[in-house]
Amino acid sequence: MTTGNGYSHPEFLVDAQWVEAHKDDPNVVVVDTDVEAAYLRGHIAGAVMVPDNYEKDPDSGRLYILPPDKFAVMCQNLGIGDDTLVIAYDNNQSLYSARLWWALNYYGHANVKILDGGWRRWVQEGRAISFERPKAPASVKFTPRVNDSIMVKVDELKAACSLSDTVVWDVRSNGEYDGSNSRGNKRVGHVPGAVHLEWFNLMDRDTHRFKPADQVRRMLAEQGITPDKAVFAY
Repeated sequence: MTTGNGYSHPEFLVDAQWVEAHKDDPNVVVVDTDVEAAYLRGHIAGAVMVPDNYEKDPDSGRLYILPPDKFAVMCQNLGIGDDTLVIAYDNNQSLYSARLWWALNYYGHANVKILDGGWRRWVQEGRAISFERPKAPASVKFTPRVNDSIMVKVDELKAACSLSDTVVWDVRSNGEYDGSNSRGNKRVGHVPGAVHLEWFNLMDRDTHRFKPADQVRRMLAEQGITPDKAVFAY
């Protein structure tokens, strides 16, 4: 059973009952996207753990997207092949799950869903918890196919700042937006003209689920983020 009634794409989300019913399907891989310490505190039975810091440059520590060959190896090591349905979850209001969702879509693998409510929902519903690591996944083939349409380049973002039919959305913290918190960046502040709405405002802090679709739409509209605009988020 899917969740997210009222959303344009409710199929991107699933509830815990759906995961319980399908997690052992041969073409399904459940991925815990938290760090290892969190994975060891218990996880959904059969869930594999995404490698720590898979999204960081080992030299600079900056966030980035793995090159195609390395991303393919990572997926194959998790048992994710071209025909796999991926279910991602975390215990951080879907922040890390959304990152994996985006990364898979960037490499052309759109068959991925997020457990709405994540680990908190799983536990609160009293569902079984495992402390065992699953057996090594069967050999699969992941073929990366870059989808550049979902990544904006710097020059495109610069151009968007002066267009009336676009909106630049800064999803970072208040401190990062106003420049009071550098977060280790060499420069502070925000993209000129960018609207600000921190990402977690769209989440229910208690349940870790996405807020109702009508509420999300209202919050976005208040910032000028409407369906008729091209949205550039960072």
